[in-house]
This record gives sequence, C-alpha cells and structure tokens, in this order.
Amino acid sequence: MHSLTTALEGLSRQLADDIPDTPGLCHFDVTFPLNDAFDPLAWLSAQQVFPQFYWQQRNGDEELAALGAVTRFDSLAAARRFLLQFPQYPDTRIVGLNAFEPRQGDLFLPRLSWLRLAGRATLRLQLWSDTSLRGDADNARALLRALQASKSIAPLALRSTGESHHPDKSGWLSLIGRATRAIADGEFDKVVLARATDLQFSRPVCPAALMAASRRVNLRCFHFFMQFDAHNAFLGSTPERLWRRRGELLRTEALAGTVASHADDFHAARLGDWLMNDDKNQRENMLVVEDICQRLQHYTQPLEVLPPQVVRLRKVQHLRRCIWTALRQPDDEQCLMLLQPTAAVAGLPRQPAREFIARHEPFDREWYAGSAGYLSLEQSEFCVALRSARVQENRVRLYAGAGIVSGSDPEQEWQEIENKAAGLRSLLLRD
Repeated sequence: MHSLTTALEGLSRQLADDIPDTPGLCHFDVTFPLNDAFDPLAWLSAQQVFPQFYWQQRNGDEELAALGAVTRFDSLAAARRFLLQFPQYPDTRIVGLNAFEPRQGDLFLPRLSWLRLAGRATLRLQLWSDTSLRGDADNARALLRALQASKSIAPLALRSTGESHHPDKSGWLSLIGRATRAIADGEFDKVVLARATDLQFSRPVCPAALMAASRRVNLRCFHFFMQFDAHNAFLGSTPERLWRRRGELLRTEALAGTVASHADDFHAARLGDWLMNDDKNQRENMLVVEDICQRLQHYTQPLEVLPPQVVRLRKVQHLRRCIWTALRQPDDEQCLMLLQPTAAVAGLPRQPAREFIARHEPFDREWYAGSAGYLSLEQSEFCVALRSARVQENRVRLYAGAGIVSGSDPEQEWQEIENKAAGLRSLLLRD
C-alpha cells in the first residue's frame, strides 16, 4: 500500500497547483514500480464512490481499476466523439460496458484510475469541464478526501434460498426444437440461445467477492467487473476477445465449439482431441470465422486466419481461431458495429438470428453477450461479456448460451450450458 499512498500524495500536491479557469481536459499521473502487495479490486471494494470498473487482460499483463466518473456515456459512439475532441491526449481511456444491443452502453471517463502494465503502475487523476477546470478540481479533491484504505475481500459464505432457470429444461428443449426447425426451413444457419439462472440468497452478495473468487480459479480469462451503484453490479470471467486495436493493427477471434474440460490432463487432452476433430463443432467455428471475415473485409487490409487451437478452461474447452489484420481507418465504433454481436453469441445470418432471439428468449440479455473493456484514440480492447453474472442485492443472475446448428441435440446443448454456467455457479453454491 505504500506505493499507492505515496502516489495519492503526489496527485494531491499536483492538484494544489494553479488550475486554469478554462474549459478542457487534463490529467495528472504518478507512475511507480510495483514493489508491494496491492489488489486493485480490493481497493475498489473498499470505496463508496461509484461507478467502479475493473478489467484484467487474459494473459495478465494488463490490469486496470477505475473509480468515479468525470462524465458518462450511453454508447461507445458518444465516448469516441468525446475523445476525438482531444487529439492531444491519445492515451485518455474511457472504460465500461457495451450491451448486447451494441448501440447501448454504460461507459465513463474515470476520475481516478490505476493501470498496471507489466511491472509498473500508473495512478491517474482526470479533470474535464466545458466551463472551468478549476471548478472540476474541487470535485477531484472531494473524491480524494473520500477514499478509504484498502482491505482484503472477505470470501464468499452464502446460503442459497432458491434457484430458477429461464427457460427451464422443458422450455429449453422446446426452444431448441423450434430453432432447429427454423434452421431446416432456411430462416438462418445458426442461432445462439441462452439461459438465465436466478439464484436467491439469504443475504446480499458482495460482487467484488464473487469477482475475486472467479479471478482466482478461472485462468486464461479476461476478468471484468462493473459496479453501477451500491446495489447493482455486472461481472464475469470470459475467454473470448472481441477485438484488440493498437493503432491500426487489429486482432479478433472466433471462439465457438465446446466440450467439457477435466481436472486430469490426460482426460482433458482426449476431450480436446475429440473437439478438434468433431465435424459439428468445427463447422460451428468456421461459420463464425467466415462471418467475421466477411464483415471486416471492406474495412481492412488482407485478413490472416490462424490455425485452430483448443482453449482449455476450468469447466469447458473451446475451439479458437485468431484473425489478424490492419484497419484502413482506426475507428472503434466501426469495430463494435461490425463485430458485435458475432455469430458466436447471436447466430448467422446475424439479423434473422437476433430477431429469433428477441422473439423467443424469455429474458432481456442486457449486458450479457455484450462487451467490456476500454477505448482511447491510440488503442482499445474489449472482451465478450460471457461467463457472466448480474448481482442485485440478494439475487445473482447467471447466463450461459449454446450455438444451435443443424443436427444440434437438445439434451447435449442443455449439458453444454450447465457446464458453462458452472464456472460461476460452483463459486456460489457448494454442492
């Protein structure tokens, strides 16, 4: 904690300098080596300032925590328009969520952010005003005064009082039958259908504790956490990148095709070999690859599709093909609208699949199967908001989906969503 305390003192000293009484954007940075134990998620959890956002890249090299909003945006398009006003600050990051409906979002310019890149961290305090930066500096000082010391996150200790699925199993089997008939009738080639599971508990669930538990056991995943206010949060641990942009260079991927995982390496490898050679799962993955390539081809340089690989997670394994290219014009709004929702979370063709989902799924996806991450003028990265949960007081809603194509077996698809939901469910319910 010494490094963070020293950095906060440094920011307070910079705020004491004369701040211009003019409109604009500015920030103050303190960069320091990570020479003490510090968990940014625990630090966020100790605060009573909202919104809060936490994000960790799946390789662990990049981690950020954001606290308080200088200003908020209801779409990525609005966030990008804001950034374009300040080309002199290309590393200004806006963080948050895009809904399954990509024109809707909840993103914010953080008042205070902590960013770790490899072994160094930067604490940043941001000011913005369309009238007076000096006036906004008072708001920044108030936030610094309100900060609480970080404390460890208590482990989850919950007693379940109820569980319900939407749809239930009979409804799911009926829904899959309806989808496969629509595929046979030529309405679409694939649709990704989801289930919401509501878990009730005897007392409120701490969202940060659930995030910490998931981060500890769900390796090789992006971890994302958005606490909207004291009572509502959305979080998850997902293996899937939506896109990563560095200047004009773009990386995306097709993550589709699933089999169970196993704690034993030998059994997991056998399951992975089956997945790599299974026609249905390879076909499902290639549908996603082809859709992504078709959507991007008019806006990028030639696309490179890498060979398939098996991604082994705690409860499931997936097929993944990475796609690398360069954008003709770096535009995060365009990336979002082209890529979200992909065929891996909606279906193919996208529009009739989305219409089928809207007609037949018995719940609103909201943030599920949307995306979480950050954007700036120089770079951006968003992960697909899967393996996720909505926490509201005593209730936790878990989400899981399965890709339905010709030949899908309803019982197998039910087992697939059971396996996917188990990543978070097993942390909440000790069976």
